[in-house]
Amino acid sequence: MIKLALFKKENTTVDEAKLNQKPTVKKVRRITDKEDLNGIKSKRIDSRPFSEISEYKLLRRSKKRKRVNRSRGGDIALFIFLAIAGSFSLLPLILTFNNAFKPLDEIFFFPPRFFVRNPTLDNFSDLANALGSSLVPFSRYFFNTVFVTIVGTFGHVIIASMCAYPLAKHKVPGGKTVMSMITYSLMFPAAVTAIPIYIILNGLGLIDTYWALILPALGSTLGLFLMRQFMTQIPTSLIESAKIDGAGEFRIFFKIVMPLVKPAWLTLIILLFQSLWANPGSQYIYREDYKMVSYALSQIATAGPARQGTLAAVSLIMISVPIVVFVLSQSQIMETMAHSGMK
Repeated sequence: MIKLALFKKENTTVDEAKLNQKPTVKKVRRITDKEDLNGIKSKRIDSRPFSEISEYKLLRRSKKRKRVNRSRGGDIALFIFLAIAGSFSLLPLILTFNNAFKPLDEIFFFPPRFFVRNPTLDNFSDLANALGSSLVPFSRYFFNTVFVTIVGTFGHVIIASMCAYPLAKHKVPGGKTVMSMITYSLMFPAAVTAIPIYIILNGLGLIDTYWALILPALGSTLGLFLMRQFMTQIPTSLIESAKIDGAGEFRIFFKIVMPLVKPAWLTLIILLFQSLWANPGSQYIYREDYKMVSYALSQIATAGPARQGTLAAVSLIMISVPIVVFVLSQSQIMETMAHSGMK
């Protein structure tokens, strides 16, 4: 009995010891779990400076592909809408092309027909006969227009670019005031500035000369504003590094700045070409041998209803050259319109 009692007592002490040890094991496990959790949290904490972390996050966000919240049906609907809008914008060009090859009976047909039924070249032959009977040969009108357009366009691009460069990349005294005046001058239409320009040209004795059309084109503020806005986006560090290498201002301008703003000055060439090509110049030039092609063609086409076919041929000829120039450099124009910063 004594042995049995001692054995029971030993078993109870062992059981009590085991019971007492269980909470300690749980407590140790809880501590280790907390330590593991703290270790995981400590690994997530970045020890880099805040600026580096923010730049890294911005870089990751920029690399992520932007998802457009639009379904396939939305893409199809948008494509159909843009196709319809584009077809409406082409309607005037298609109508001008068809009218140039219509005979007189189709031009005066009511209700008017959009497409030509019986195409003919009589309108162009009548135009050639009218130009052949003119006192001044057509080649003279063509030379006047080409000369004024080329000199005015390239002269304005060079002058506007050379004026925009110091305003954009140098600290010019009164530069902000000059840019404000340039911006305000863009708000005035051509009808407002016609009389002051005539007074200035008359005072300089430039009426009835080519300079009566070239000089206003050289002084246009549109090119200066456009070139200055593009040149401000060129990194200053690029120009400073060129100066350190020993490059002068003219070399920097022609070798670095102008190639970087190529979309801007190509767009400017097209805009000026279109305006000078269609400019009749009748308000500044009164001599017949100094007039432009657009003026000569408009005078031939305004001889009454019998010349409506000739007028359609004149319209096609006048818009064909700017369209060809635009098609040849349309990619640069689109790049200019979509340009928002230097890459």
